[in-house]
Amino acid sequence: MTTKSDNIIEVEHFKISFAEKPVIKDLSFVVRRGEIFGLLGSNGSGKTTTIRTLLGLYRADSGTLTINGKQFEPGDKVRIGYLPEERGLYKKESVFDVMMYFARLKDLKNPAEWIMNYLKRVGLEDFAKTKVNKLSQGMQQKVQLGVCVMNDPELLILDEPTKGFDPVNRRLLMDIIEEQHKKGCTIIMITHYMDEVERLCDDILLLKNGVARAQGPVKDVRKKFDNKTLDQIFVDIYGEKEEGNYE
Repeated sequence: MTTKSDNIIEVEHFKISFAEKPVIKDLSFVVRRGEIFGLLGSNGSGKTTTIRTLLGLYRADSGTLTINGKQFEPGDKVRIGYLPEERGLYKKESVFDVMMYFARLKDLKNPAEWIMNYLKRVGLEDFAKTKVNKLSQGMQQKVQLGVCVMNDPELLILDEPTKGFDPVNRRLLMDIIEEQHKKGCTIIMITHYMDEVERLCDDILLLKNGVARAQGPVKDVRKKFDNKTLDQIFVDIYGEKEEGNYE
């Protein structure tokens, strides 16, 4: 039997609009501790809005969104790693200096050793002194993921973590994400790669026009849709015609 203490995230009757345009209409879901949760949907479906409201960057029109039973505020003890789709690094500083800055903020032990080991792991050891703005988007994504996982977060939120990566680097990043999960980290993953979802996720929530159109354990969602692949379920749901398209 699942209890509230088993849930790290609880969203109840969440609604939000921008300029009187509904983005999320009435959304409820939970994320259990230690699971990998897939938050899915097309661009404009409300995924990133939900995450930003959960983290206190937006204010909900109504409903509640909590982490560890309370509305999140900066300074809360829960360790959160957030990898946004947009890069959030200091681009005129070197890779090493940027990572060292965040390592000190997070009170990381032996930060220089951790940073260099991580850069070697992701093939960037020769770029430690390179300014971030000289790196490709994929390289910057690797640096930002390192910043997110360096303190072994309790909750890791990943918005399109492997977007634009070739298969080799996608696999590398997925391996790093799986390692965090094995350490007990709860992960929310926003992605358009359904193979990643089927490989990693325990539960999913598929949004369309700010409404949950499919949610629950992956196997249960597939069973409900005649055991179709998640790719096909996504296509079927987004192929439906509805009045009042808010995307």
